Amino acid sequence: MDEKRKILIREIEHWRRSKLLPEHYCDFLLNLYLEDRSEKPIDGGMFGISPASIKNSNWKIWMIIFGLMAVISFTALNFNSFDFPLQMGISIVFLVVCYIIGALNREKTPLIAYAMFGVASLFLLFIGLFLLKERGLNTPTMTVLYVTFCSIVWVASGLAARLAIFQLCGWVGLVFAYGWLLHHRLDGAGWGALQLSWVPLSFLFAWIGWLIQQKSKQTGIVFLLLSCIVWFMPELYGLMYPAALGQELIQLSLMGKIILAGILLFSLRKKWTEWVV
Repeated sequence: MDEKRKILIREIEHWRRSKLLPEHYCDFLLNLYLEDRSEKPIDGGMFGISPASIKNSNWKIWMIIFGLMAVISFTALNFNSFDFPLQMGISIVFLVVCYIIGALNREKTPLIAYAMFGVASLFLLFIGLFLLKERGLNTPTMTVLYVTFCSIVWVASGLAARLAIFQLCGWVGLVFAYGWLLHHRLDGAGWGALQLSWVPLSFLFAWIGWLIQQKSKQTGIVFLLLSCIVWFMPELYGLMYPAALGQELIQLSLMGKIILAGILLFSLRKKWTEWVV
């Protein structure tokens, strides 16, 4: 098989794994470029690793893998006994390694990339909260500020790696930080004040999403989902603090907004279907 056809076949397999093309289209393209079906690349499974590569692997690779697992386990078990600078250094190295592995596997094996970005994002959140608690800085204000920082990192990493789920998680984190700020600034806020604090923001996110989707459909969908979440945030606040609004008012408001959302989605269906499909 010449080099050009090998490259094309690898690209088709990448399209199949990344769901960039439907399965039957990939099969059709492979039939065009493969002279012999036995030339078809062996599927590497979920993690891009074939059974043959495991059977023929070198013992040194196994030693390295289990050696790293032992080092990570030892570090985790003794993390509390380390000095603060060493704790920070270990955390930063672990985060950088996870993000680098995720970035290197973004195109080749997306599942590994998702896993590494997910591990790094969760580790960033929990290790920061843990260190704040260890240093006696886990006040509500510091906690929310750190969650805001993590959310910004998630949005940035989601944009850089083109992963919608991390973008959405980051924006949701920022939304909840905004909700915490409102809760402490608008003490005893009524139904009208809450709606004014959230509903215009919902329309703003929808408008931004509509503008962005022409250049990046993925980011546009993120903002559409975010707009829907923010739309119901006053009612979510009411469920968390029922004494502030009253149970009956929360139920009426929720039912009314569900009906209104249905009317808007039906009226604008020709617009948003082009947006998300």
